[in-house]
Amino acid sequence: MHIDYQSLRFEYRRSPDQSAAQLAHHPVVVVGAGPVGLATAIDLAQSGLRVLLLDDDRCLSNGSRAICFAKRTLEIFDRLGCGDRMVEKGVTWNLGRVFHRDDPVYSFNLLPEGGHRRPAFINLQQYYVEGFLLDRAGALPEIEIRWNNKVAALGPREDGVELTVETPEGEYRILAEYVVAADGARSPIRKAMGLESKGRSFRDRFLIADVRMKADFPAERWFWFDPPFHPNQSVLLHSQPDNIWRIDFQLGWDADPEEERKPERVIPRVRALLGKDAAFELEWVSVYTFSCLRMARFRHGRVIFAGDAAHGVSPFGARGANSGIQDAENIAWKLALVLRGEAPETLLDSYDSERVAAADENILNSTRSTDFITPKNESSRAFRDAVLDLAKDCAFARRLVNSGRLSLPSTYCGSPLNTLDADRFEGLMVPGAPALDAPLRDGDWLLRRLGGGFTLLHFGAASPVMPESETALRVVNITPEDDAEGLAATRYDARPGTTYLIRPDQHVCARWRRFDPEAVRAALRRATGRG
Repeated sequence: MHIDYQSLRFEYRRSPDQSAAQLAHHPVVVVGAGPVGLATAIDLAQSGLRVLLLDDDRCLSNGSRAICFAKRTLEIFDRLGCGDRMVEKGVTWNLGRVFHRDDPVYSFNLLPEGGHRRPAFINLQQYYVEGFLLDRAGALPEIEIRWNNKVAALGPREDGVELTVETPEGEYRILAEYVVAADGARSPIRKAMGLESKGRSFRDRFLIADVRMKADFPAERWFWFDPPFHPNQSVLLHSQPDNIWRIDFQLGWDADPEEERKPERVIPRVRALLGKDAAFELEWVSVYTFSCLRMARFRHGRVIFAGDAAHGVSPFGARGANSGIQDAENIAWKLALVLRGEAPETLLDSYDSERVAAADENILNSTRSTDFITPKNESSRAFRDAVLDLAKDCAFARRLVNSGRLSLPSTYCGSPLNTLDADRFEGLMVPGAPALDAPLRDGDWLLRRLGGGFTLLHFGAASPVMPESETALRVVNITPEDDAEGLAATRYDARPGTTYLIRPDQHVCARWRRFDPEAVRAALRRATGRG
């Protein structure tokens, strides 16, 4: 059944909290029902926590907005129970092509090896992502969503955060033990707390045109530098579901945003790319300016900022929404442990340190991409064009071409939750790294086996026995027969007896060449902030 998620309107409903004699108490209040807020609420609810989700609107996002969702994000969606719907609806792609003027420069494959359940990327309009997450949230009785409920003020108390909420029927107040602010780039909560996001804005503007048409372009990422149909600027083309294509046109800083949104300005640009006889309709148009910025800290007492409320990057590289979903998975398991009394409140400080470092990495890559795409003087442009000319024949120059370094999962190498290696390992699965998937026997997959709690991943003929611990710990044993293609052992540099401790967000936090229950217990305490 097809649902037009853009046309959905949600009714305001009066809640019992509005007439309660005393302040209603909620363990967690999530503010903002975008992808990050919904993912946070679902993750918390799957841990058994009650979650109140407040949104000041009564609809999902308008227009495609974020469209590129990376393999790591899809794996998180799998754990949240809606990955299959995302992939089935989305346009799968692994390949990208770069052009300079009329000439192909080179192509690249973001997932050159097999043995992964999910592709490098799918393209899927943000309103579908929000809609599928909303459907999943609706299936979880622990989540209550209140539309047309705007947080107007908040203040700290010893036992939590007091929120003043505006509705069509007036204000009411509630008490939250913790608040997750996922209320977007303009974040009213950030403003109400007198906090800022600081960084750099770039003197350039880009036009997004979502075009409905039937075209023969492959499902790939195509990027042009200085094409003849849009000289001295850059253009990006992406396929989306429902025969919609995303086209980004660089406009320059002097462009008038209001004028450039008008169909009489947009249509000639699209025709120049597609040809004068091309049949198409404009689906959605927007003009934006690049900014790379973040808050100094993402945790302020019992208020935690996530997604665009905490950090922002330019769109090339698809680092915004993907990073926000990683924020959600990072904070959810930590809040769950703290609220259940299984970890000290100081565990939440690791959210700040891990995700601030991730934001800095994204901002660095996004800034470099923007500087390459939009050179600010003649010498920068001459360097860029020379690199593009060399890249046709020279592999070393291709590493310098930057049409947007595409989103990669964060590796928390410096996290205080990690236990340093005592044994020698090779490969990518260092403490702090996101766990890699691998095919198992009978069509199963490793990440699906790991699930969403603390997991002991053991390679060997016999499963280890773990004495009781303060924190629940699952054991997943992978035998040679399970590892049908041998890829799990290869990716984890595993021998018989190799053991990994995996966090609830499926990041490695410790590894050993042999199972040692005391070492596991110590690493588990460290990973829960009690070490």
